[in-house]
Amino acid sequence: MGGARRAVFTPVDNRARVEAVVRRLGDAIELGLLADGEQLPGESELAGQLGVSTVTLREALMALRQQGLVITRRGRGGGSFVSLPELPGTERLQARLAGWSTEELRDLGDHWAAVSGAAARLAAQRTEPEDLLQLRRTLDELAHADDAAARSRMYGRFHVELAAAAQSARLTREQVGLQTEIGALLCLVLAQDAYREEVAERHRSVISAVQDGASDSARELAERCVQESTARLIALRLALPGTASGPRPLEGTHEEQLRPRRHGDSRRDP
Repeated sequence: MGGARRAVFTPVDNRARVEAVVRRLGDAIELGLLADGEQLPGESELAGQLGVSTVTLREALMALRQQGLVITRRGRGGGSFVSLPELPGTERLQARLAGWSTEELRDLGDHWAAVSGAAARLAAQRTEPEDLLQLRRTLDELAHADDAAARSRMYGRFHVELAAAAQSARLTREQVGLQTEIGALLCLVLAQDAYREEVAERHRSVISAVQDGASDSARELAERCVQESTARLIALRLALPGTASGPRPLEGTHEEQLRPRRHGDSRRDP
């Protein structure tokens, strides 16, 4: 298993263990770290990997079945299998985006950029070329993904695997949590082929910097990628009905800096 997948199957926090198992496995499924139709380890093995009792694991699997993220088959060849959910349609995603204020999106983007930047810097210091194979595979899948849902999963998976390349289980788990908060919303900006290509090129640059051991450059590139995506989400949020007439951020503020720019323009109106 790659580092990102290994982080999925590490012991969960001691508190609220059923909820912790549900969140850990549910996040991994929604992000695509666990493939659709993939069979989970047997109950005893999985409980041991997660550091919980089989009773706790069974309760968590029941909750995941109720959420439609896991199906269980009985009899020979049976077990628990991943059921990858469909991402919400555009209208539901826009409604979800409307639930975020621009300040909340900016704050989430700052957190995401900090985590991704730190991961890229550490990865540049710690990885060997062979450790980047999974990142390259994910980049290739992103570059050839046809629909926005697949693109958003590959985008999120790249940042999770970047944290795994940093050899930090904590950063990896933090990145998984971030992607489950914001990942689906990225469908709204990744539907455009031009932006998909731009993101793929940014990710390619991050990999090159990591491979070269250029830690400061890797951090800056990873942060810039996240900031640009956050800027696009903020611009979409401002453009939603009922919000376009709201106050504009002051020129020179962080929110103004996050807003995407058109070629040749010094700034962009909401």
